[in-house]
Amino acid sequence: MADKPQHSHPQGMEQYDSGGPGDLGALSKEQQERLNKFKIQTRLENERYLRQHPEVESLIAGFLGNILKKRPDNVREFAATHFTDPELPNKILNQLEERQAQMKQNKVLQKTTN
Repeated sequence: MADKPQHSHPQGMEQYDSGGPGDLGALSKEQQERLNKFKIQTRLENERYLRQHPEVESLIAGFLGNILKKRPDNVREFAATHFTDPELPNKILNQLEERQAQMKQNKVLQKTTN
């Protein structure tokens, strides 16, 4: 049987012993530690990937921004249209160039204020 957690369950999630009193689930302490290490490693790999591919952030931010501005009734259709737009690669490239220019400007401003 798994050791009792030393902290409360995350808000919005079920109690740890939802299977009944004393039933903490199927993972042993060793399995839980391996799972936690796997989660940490996956997060690190995802972070590395996203840093190497800033266009992903631009794609998601642009899509979410348009969704919130236009509030379409049919989100799936809107998403299909958004991501098949032949101009999307150019829009992303422009966003990345603007972001690079802004970062350079910020560095110049930081140097002048220091």
